[in-house]
Amino acid sequence: MMETHFNVSMDEYLPLRDVVFKTLRQAILLGELKPGERLMEIQLANKLGVSRTPIREAIRKLELEGLVLMIPRKGAEVAEIKEKSLRDVLEVRKALEELSAELACDRITPEMIEELREAAGHFRKMLKGADVTEIAKADVRFHDVIYKAADNQRLMQLLSNLGEQMYRYRVEYLKDPAVHGKLLKEHEEIINCIKRGDKEEAVKIVCEHIDNQVTAVSDVIRTKKG
Repeated sequence: MMETHFNVSMDEYLPLRDVVFKTLRQAILLGELKPGERLMEIQLANKLGVSRTPIREAIRKLELEGLVLMIPRKGAEVAEIKEKSLRDVLEVRKALEELSAELACDRITPEMIEELREAAGHFRKMLKGADVTEIAKADVRFHDVIYKAADNQRLMQLLSNLGEQMYRYRVEYLKDPAVHGKLLKEHEEIINCIKRGDKEEAVKIVCEHIDNQVTAVSDVIRTKKG
């Protein structure tokens, strides 16, 4: 019998399947549903007071994000956080972020610089709260402004697809309050470099930004294994 406890965040503006997906996703990201834990459709449906259809749809979407694994003859279970997977995702992200920063240096408008500053301010504000998924959303928003400033639709599509696979590692990184000050400093430096069109420095800071994430999350993974 499943002993997991997590909250259902019923949002009247979202379709039921999206509410179920959001609830299960948050439960995984916050560790309320543990790596290796089986996702039993009937038990989850009873727990959330829904039919099995939105549960099945949510599990399918979670599998696409890499949060859930479908095991032959066993069914769905919460995916382990693996260091190799982390490095694979972040190596690709680093290359795309470098390109985004370079293009943004050439193409960003004064209005977008203000949007970037506003996003950085929103991130700072979210850090004062305890909701790590809201902090992660604010971090995504900051980087999204840079992608928009790069003005390349194909690049944005690739980063959007990768963002789904990135989200779990981003949340894991942001759980540690010790990194928050460093992130604020990096965001400020990225804004200043892009504003003055300094591609070399912007790329350098973006690379450090992601390398710090790889190191921190790798340490978490090794600690959990140990």
